Amino acid sequence: MSDIKNASLADQGELRIEWALKEMPVINNLMEQLTTERPLHGLRMSACLHITTETANLARTLKAAGADLVLCASNPLSTQDDVAAALVEKYHIPVFAIRGESTDLYYQHIQSALDHKPVFTMDDGADLVSEMHKTRTELIDNMIGGTEETTTGVIRLRAMADDNALKFPIMAVNDAMTKHLFDNRYGTGQSALDGIIRATNMLLAGKTFTIVGYGWCGRGVAMRAKGHGAHVIITEVDPLHALEASMDGYRVMPLLDAAKQSDFILTVTGDKHVVDKAHMEVMKDGCVLANAGHFNVEINIPALESLSIKKSQPREYVEEYSLKDGRIIRLLANGRLVNLAAAEGHPSAVMDMSFANQVLSAIYMHKHHGRLSNSVHNVPAEIDQQIAQHKLDAMGINIDQLSDEQQHYLSSWQEGTS
Repeated sequence: MSDIKNASLADQGELRIEWALKEMPVINNLMEQLTTERPLHGLRMSACLHITTETANLARTLKAAGADLVLCASNPLSTQDDVAAALVEKYHIPVFAIRGESTDLYYQHIQSALDHKPVFTMDDGADLVSEMHKTRTELIDNMIGGTEETTTGVIRLRAMADDNALKFPIMAVNDAMTKHLFDNRYGTGQSALDGIIRATNMLLAGKTFTIVGYGWCGRGVAMRAKGHGAHVIITEVDPLHALEASMDGYRVMPLLDAAKQSDFILTVTGDKHVVDKAHMEVMKDGCVLANAGHFNVEINIPALESLSIKKSQPREYVEEYSLKDGRIIRLLANGRLVNLAAAEGHPSAVMDMSFANQVLSAIYMHKHHGRLSNSVHNVPAEIDQQIAQHKLDAMGINIDQLSDEQQHYLSSWQEGTS
């Protein structure tokens, strides 16, 4: 059983899924290897992820490994309907996801995924785990564990763990080096700007582009915006990140000051109402607001509504709010993930590493069932190293190896100045 928009889109979706796989050599190798080994044989798994071509190849790999998998969407606007159709019709993986679904239907689909009675979850934003803890507690006793893909989800899950509310172990895939160094930085850096440019068709060169948050995602966007010729401003609440941004060559200031001069403002914080009413009240006429954080709460949309007297939609993913004082503020993609709502998300090459982490972390947690505490765990370093080496091999890059003498020296405390 599934709930998708249009099964007739399956052929188109299959072509795009296979196209993405050409840029995912690590996942491709894992798919071939795990088809024989089947280390997840019979494991009931529910995954709440963005239903994209890359996710489809993750799902194919999990199925090849033996998992009994059901998918639902982790964002109402990120589903690619042709991909959902192909997953159901071509690869026989149940999917509950329709692009543009209402909030009510979104949560109904999460419940449908939980009806699968999973013993393992795979999340992007922690909605699946959160709903299980709030409304489906009867499932918890049988849980082996789960993985979490994104910064926002890890924040939520660590808060649950701190409150002793988390009832099974979670692997923070987001925090793996081969995830946040590449997916967050290079993936978000490229795809967020891709979404903004597709939505607006506006030139970035010469414009003032403010990035709210200088974590790994913010760093990536800043690099790419600077490369487009934009004048980049960073706003931060963390002194270390602010200092780093300044030394990376960007202007750093409070958002209230940046709002007065910004042509674009992009949020990447994982927090709520970081662009608030006070910022909107002083915002430059024509400013474009976009969000690349997981949830659509980073921009205070109700506050924007309260300041406006009219709203229009000049382009598919652009809403123009006419304010009472005559200014216009433009909101992209309803404040949702602009890189997935207005574009196609991260390039396949970086999702290759992120999803390899998902697969190998699931296998690791399955093998170590009963030995992990009910908390948020880091991906083991050996998995990170394995994925990095696979990626280097696929790229045809060779690196040096430590000699026995060098390995001994690094592990010894007895040698010093000679």
